Amino acid sequence: MEPITGVQGYYAESAERLGEVYESVSFESVHGALLDLLPDAPARVLDVGAGTGRDAAALTGRGFTVDAVEPVAELRGVAERLHPGSGVRWLADALPDLRRARGPYDVVLLSAVWMHLRPEERPRAMRRLAGLLAPGGLLLITLRRGVPPADRLMFDIAPEEVAGQGAEAGLRPLRIVAEGADRLGRDAVRWNSVALQLG
Repeated sequence: MEPITGVQGYYAESAERLGEVYESVSFESVHGALLDLLPDAPARVLDVGAGTGRDAAALTGRGFTVDAVEPVAELRGVAERLHPGSGVRWLADALPDLRRARGPYDVVLLSAVWMHLRPEERPRAMRRLAGLLAPGGLLLITLRRGVPPADRLMFDIAPEEVAGQGAEAGLRPLRIVAEGADRLGRDAVRWNSVALQLG
């Protein structure tokens, strides 16, 4: 097996704590501005950078078939413990290449993931994500905004940049949402959501 790129030590070392943090807010509260765009179940969903499995498990609970990509073994372990029997299929993989994901998917979700990609990785990652979508499929991305923390690789990426790279990969913008305040109460953090569609 080829080594998985994109693994940051911060997430491996903090996996147990992050399980508590990520699971303290619901899928519905995090993605409420985009939920009306979801297709009817059953549909295939790819959750990229699925972390501790909150979103993946919520989506299977809604009747979707979910593949969850997470490069950090420690986070996958927490996810499998927190969401046993969820039906989520876990993949050890990472952007920008996602070699183990097999489309087509009706929805690809990146929740707090895109801002970890270096500028030179983003066009390739966007093309790969677009290539995993079924015709009419949705790419849903949430972006953490504000000054990046010093303890991990992160960038403050404007939603307009994401939409522009999506357009270059054949995706049309459906919605850009300014979410406002951070749901974990961090004053310096705010969020944007971006919805793009193939075709």
